[in-house]
Amino acid sequence: MSTIKDGDDRIAYDAPVSKSSIYMDHHATTPCDPAVVEAMLPFFSEQFGNAASRFHTHGKQARHAVEKARLQIATLIGANPREIVFTSGATESLNLALQGLARARTTPGHFVSTNIEHPAVLDTLKALEAEGHSVTLVNVDPSGFVSPEAIEEAITEKTMAVCVIGASNEIGTIQPLAHIADVTRPRGIPLISDTTQWVGNMSLDVNALGVDMATLSAHKLYGPKGIGCLYVRRRRPAIALAELTHGGGHERGLRSGTLNVPGIVGFGAAAVLCSQQSTADAARMAALRDTLLAGLTSRLTGVHVNGSMDSRLSNNLNVSIQGVEGRKLMEHLPEVALSTGSACSSAEAEPSHVIRALGFGDARAVTALRFGLGRHTTQAEVDDVVERVVQACLEIRQS
Repeated sequence: MSTIKDGDDRIAYDAPVSKSSIYMDHHATTPCDPAVVEAMLPFFSEQFGNAASRFHTHGKQARHAVEKARLQIATLIGANPREIVFTSGATESLNLALQGLARARTTPGHFVSTNIEHPAVLDTLKALEAEGHSVTLVNVDPSGFVSPEAIEEAITEKTMAVCVIGASNEIGTIQPLAHIADVTRPRGIPLISDTTQWVGNMSLDVNALGVDMATLSAHKLYGPKGIGCLYVRRRRPAIALAELTHGGGHERGLRSGTLNVPGIVGFGAAAVLCSQQSTADAARMAALRDTLLAGLTSRLTGVHVNGSMDSRLSNNLNVSIQGVEGRKLMEHLPEVALSTGSACSSAEAEPSHVIRALGFGDARAVTALRFGLGRHTTQAEVDDVVERVVQACLEIRQS
């Protein structure tokens, strides 16, 4: 690795990734598709205008590109383009949804969520609690599902929103959002969903699901990092949000700041590719995932699947391997990109809160390992990973 000396402004960098390295961490991020990169390139130096500059050609070109992308993204999820608010990603989107609702009120309210949410939700709710709002976290069952009945029981007269992750970034469980919406809609309570992992792996129709706000992040669907959006329903009824940033009134006043035009263009291009390829990709990845699981269970004892295999993201496999700590296994597999949980909390020493929430205890949580397959994962890579994981587990168990 290159080093930086005092006064040296060069950036340190690691050696190039080995050609034998296998990437199975697609829940953390996905590679930017070459077609997406190609679509973005002109907007870095040729069509470099600010989309907020309305009175000259450069600005108009940028604004047209932004609105085209907004339409592409809205089409992907069955929304109206005016319901798409661009952000830096899903974390900001979730903050805008939750904090925006809270700040739009004059008195403290009540939030209902689950105990398997992404840290972007749980940490935001904790901050809102410190400001006087109350929060109820509903438990999930051992398969990772939250029941609509449990959500209904948690609702009070002060409930201002229900927030349920659409598809778990750790165990892949797909929640029954449409049934939960049947509980929230008659009461006029907004349903927020972190659908970041859902989009890109299966089709999403916000109207069919009945969600009022939903999050997307481009880098989870083969687009660029640093760009995402929040879907905000504009009717039945419209959702009132207060802005979190001030200084220009961009994005209909909900998110001030110069728009990331190249990123937005890439986001739109990734959305088009997603609409064209996600169904075929999902079927192929599900078959590879099942092969991966079969390979591990046939050669190792004590392999336990975390989450349901019946309603699960096609590219997700999360297993606990008895007697093998997830972090230790990853240390034995430096050329296989895996994860023990959410990339947004990977620096934490604590076992996954999601696995703990299933009720199996810390022993199951510390041995959890997440495989995230992707669009370009091959059968040969799956076979190779099975071999490497099996050998590493046997070595760890014998040590």
